[in-house]
Amino acid sequence: MSTSLKPVRGRAWLFGDNVDTDQIIQGRYLTLLDYSEMAKHAFEIPRPEFSRNVRKNDIVVAGNNFGGGSSREEAPRVLSQLGVGCVLAQSFARLFYRNAINIGLPVLMIPNVTHSVNDGMTLDVNIIKSAVIIKETGETLSGQPLSRMVLDILQAGGAVAWFRKVKESRK
Repeated sequence: MSTSLKPVRGRAWLFGDNVDTDQIIQGRYLTLLDYSEMAKHAFEIPRPEFSRNVRKNDIVVAGNNFGGGSSREEAPRVLSQLGVGCVLAQSFARLFYRNAINIGLPVLMIPNVTHSVNDGMTLDVNIIKSAVIIKETGETLSGQPLSRMVLDILQAGGAVAWFRKVKESRK
């Protein structure tokens, strides 16, 4: 499945610092092998309404160290399953960051994003430029640009799809 790198417009879901993978999806739900069932429990403790109300292309916005704790690929997978367009954070735990990219979920580091964005605001995110425009205020936030390789992996739909594409191009 290929991921478009076109700009994403969505509603912000604001979280704080140190949101760990157990807050994204609790370990007790990892026995559910169907990601659509597992996704019904995303952010169940900090935001019980999240999985019922999130819409396609909505954007998770968080502070520092988003996705820390246990390394579980299920954390970015449930967000992707729910249609989250991207995750913006001031910083990410490295394993969550790589797991998200590996499954094709765009993640951008945007300094001080939680100081400018409120819950429910409409955001326009340019993944290629690592830029966010807040519709309500017109403010533009800039983040750390993604490398060409990361953009290629996201465009392909994740690491497995990217490797297949590279392998095919070498035949």
